[in-house]
Amino acid sequence: MSTDTAARQTSADQTDTAHLRAGKFITLEEITGHLSAAGVLLLQLAYAAETVAEPVELEGLIEEWRRRAKQLAAEAALFQRLTAIAAGDVPMAATFPTDGAPWGAAAAHSDRTTYGGPAVVPTHAQLELLADRAKPGGNPFAAAFREDVEMTTFPAAMAGVRFVESRAASSRRAAERAAAIRAETLAIICGSPKCAAGEGDPCRTSTGRVSEQPHKVRLDEATARVDDRLGTLGPTIVVNRHV
Repeated sequence: MSTDTAARQTSADQTDTAHLRAGKFITLEEITGHLSAAGVLLLQLAYAAETVAEPVELEGLIEEWRRRAKQLAAEAALFQRLTAIAAGDVPMAATFPTDGAPWGAAAAHSDRTTYGGPAVVPTHAQLELLADRAKPGGNPFAAAFREDVEMTTFPAAMAGVRFVESRAASSRRAAERAAAIRAETLAIICGSPKCAAGEGDPCRTSTGRVSEQPHKVRLDEATARVDDRLGTLGPTIVVNRHV
C-alpha cells in the first residue's frame, strides 16, 4: 500500500498534513498505510538500536518501541477493516443489538439518550459491533441477536450524512483557546483598581497575595482579544455533524 502523495512534508507542525493525503481530506486507507509504515519504522529502529555506536544500554526503550510497533500494526489492521466497511464490502446490521436503535441517516431524528445518543456518525467501535452482529453466531450480545437481522451497508446507511469533523477537533481547539487566553491575560494590564497587575505579572488580592485566577475584567478582555483573533465566539466552533 503506497503512502506517496504529490506534496512533501515541510515542517514538524501538526497542521502540516498535505503530504499525508492525496486529496483534500485523508482517507481511511491512507491512514492504514501510514500507521503500518510507522510500525515498520519503529521495528527497524529497535533493531538498529541493538548495536548503537555509543556504549549505552537501550533495552528498555527498544522493547517499548517493539510494543508500540505491535500496537500500530493492530491499529493499521483496524483501519484496513474500516476501509472495507466504508467501501460497502462488509455487511452491516441496520440496528444496534443493545437497544435496536438505527444508525446513520436513519438516526438523524432519533430521540435516543443511551449509549452516547443518536449514532448519526458512528464510532469505529460501533461499526465493529454492527459488522459483528451481521455475522451469524458472531454477535457478543447473544440474547439480543436474531438471525433475521435487517442488513445494510455503510454507503447505504450513511447516504445524505455530511461529516464535518471529529469531536477531537473541537476539543483541541478548546484547549488551544484556553491556552491562548491564559497567555493573553498576562499580556494585559489588569483593569481592577485593587490590583493593576502589569504585563507579565499575575493578579493579586487586595492584601497583595498572588492569585492563580485573574480578575474578571482582565480575563474578559483577554477572552475578547483571543476570540476576535481566532474568529470564534465560544470555546468550540460548533457544527460537527448533521444530515
